[in-house]
Amino acid sequence: MIAEFDHPTFRLAVAQFDQVAEAMNLDTNLRERLKTPQRSLVVALPIRMDDGTVRVFHGYRVQHDSARGPSKGGLRYHQDVTLGEVAALAMWMTWKTALAGLPYGGAKGGITVDPHALSLAELERLTRRYAAEVFPLIGPDKDIPATDIGTTPQVMAWLMDTYSQQVGFSVPGAVTGKPLAIGGSLGREEATGRGVVDFTIEALRHKGISLEDTSVVIQGFGNVGSHTARIFSEAGARVVGVSDVAGGLFNPKGLPIDEIFQQHRLGRPLQDMKAGDHVTNDELLTLDCTVLIPAALSEQITEKNAGRLRCRILTEAANGPTTLEADAILDDRDVFIIPDILANSGGVIVSYFEWVQDVQRFFWQERDIRQRLQELITTAFQRTLCFAEEKKTTMRIAALMNGIDRVAQAHTARGLYP
Repeated sequence: MIAEFDHPTFRLAVAQFDQVAEAMNLDTNLRERLKTPQRSLVVALPIRMDDGTVRVFHGYRVQHDSARGPSKGGLRYHQDVTLGEVAALAMWMTWKTALAGLPYGGAKGGITVDPHALSLAELERLTRRYAAEVFPLIGPDKDIPATDIGTTPQVMAWLMDTYSQQVGFSVPGAVTGKPLAIGGSLGREEATGRGVVDFTIEALRHKGISLEDTSVVIQGFGNVGSHTARIFSEAGARVVGVSDVAGGLFNPKGLPIDEIFQQHRLGRPLQDMKAGDHVTNDELLTLDCTVLIPAALSEQITEKNAGRLRCRILTEAANGPTTLEADAILDDRDVFIIPDILANSGGVIVSYFEWVQDVQRFFWQERDIRQRLQELITTAFQRTLCFAEEKKTTMRIAALMNGIDRVAQAHTARGLYP
């Protein structure tokens, strides 16, 4: 492993890949190629702060693979962002886009910053400086950034505008997750959450469990977690537990999600609400429920707490929330896992829809987007489930095998240059 990429999340991504590559008997030469990102950029981002001082931030953009098309991946603003974490997320995005059948490779970007500690003007200057520094690598036919943790449609608007200023004309397809006014897509904001719900409903049908008999616990109440909770509640499931970074709420009879959703959007922490009993994030993961959805950061479910989980279905809305050791424990306990590269692919699928609309200059109705999203999700879930049952393996291994095999086929067909 290259020392610059050494990070727990990257080690997890590589360990998963090694496990699957061995099971697939993947060509040794391809294994080495697919474990190493194709291109990595580290940039210094000096910006003038509101008080007149200059502060230097560090940004990253990693393109893991482009054998199947331009690379695609989010831009993350978080104080713990590192090159290794970004490289791991780029690798997972490669498998995710291949598994969903999208003509993309995987990429990811990030800036090591707490976005909440910056003013709006400082955030804009930081975003525009980042866009200028990574400009040679991005574009609608090269690498298309999107929203992720800590970034918003406004951030994407600044990114798209800076890119467009460099080329001299408007290029809406340079990013996805934009506001509707500049080429964004209907349904994009809630896409990952809606995909999480659709995948989970497929799993519930497989297990013979009705929505009315389903209790749901969600760790993380950002864009993905909050929309997942809202859509599940509207669909008829009972959301009994939710949490944000400071802690969460639990009510076995069900939480008033609409009220919580609106208050949280206004900036009120869950811990300040009186809709249920207050619980810590650690306690939330072990609550009794039908479906547990980690929708926060990676490596939340480990060998230390996997044995205490009390769910029948684990839907991984976050990237890499479950370690390899926890995977083995949950498999022994017959917990049905919908792996991250499947469960949270709704976001990149609708990002693909947005990109297609921008390129064609023809925009779809929201009902069309939801229908096409559900069709792709149903197909991906059933294909993965059939493969898992045929090979007598887990959903994670089946999903990774499908994704990796499609990328390997592309490399084999294209050959090695020079």
